[in-house]
Amino acid sequence: MNREKSLVERALIEAVDEGLLMLGESGREVVYFRLRFSYAIGKEDVPSHPEIFDECLRSIFGSGAKAIEKAIIKNLYKKLGLKFVEKENFDFLEYLNYAKRQSGN
Repeated sequence: MNREKSLVERALIEAVDEGLLMLGESGREVVYFRLRFSYAIGKEDVPSHPEIFDECLRSIFGSGAKAIEKAIIKNLYKKLGLKFVEKENFDFLEYLNYAKRQSGN
């Protein structure tokens, strides 16, 4: 694993952790609980399995997951020094892949 990739991975874990706080501490723990027990991954696995994290959020919050995902992505872009520009047809995974490409991954 190269250093740049680990930087993006660490930034994503932090962005997820901080973004989920919009739900409050207990709300964040509910999401992590669901990830562990329904999907068998922990928060440290989100960078390797962002599609599972996305699926988990959507299963809990339905269309409301978009607001949480947007907060996470904005936080990630800030951590990586990237400018967040909203794109009409982008979803969580597309924003994430764009951030990885812009960061050299």
